[in-house]
Amino acid sequence: MAIKQLTVFVENKQGALVAVTDTLAKHNVNMRALSIAETQDFGMLRLIVDDETVAEKTLSEEGYLIKVTEVVGVKISDQPGKLTEALAVLDKAGINMEYLYAFMARTEKHAYVVLRVENNAVAENALQEAGFKLVTQADIDKL
Repeated sequence: MAIKQLTVFVENKQGALVAVTDTLAKHNVNMRALSIAETQDFGMLRLIVDDETVAEKTLSEEGYLIKVTEVVGVKISDQPGKLTEALAVLDKAGINMEYLYAFMARTEKHAYVVLRVENNAVAENALQEAGFKLVTQADIDKL
């Protein structure tokens, strides 16, 4: 059930981010979620897109260094403490959290959270057993 995430290494300079988003737009790739972390010289742009294959191919052809990573997507109710519940499930299962970021779904009642963990299968099982709904690529495609 893992979702494919693209990590694009982007030079930390004016216009670099718009060049990436413009390339994706020109190839009809829709971004569903994104996160960017920066250092002095480079940024790591993490993307969930509706067509990972086209995004990876076109960005690679433009000279970008890209890494594809499988991540876990989980649907979280929009209520105080619900993210804590999901994170506690992973903690109880002994799963280390590397990073996470959230994005809103097309409902006002839920958010989707992207989780990078040590073991996707163990995390998915723990979350499902605790009653959380996992987000699939098909769910992303419907957004």
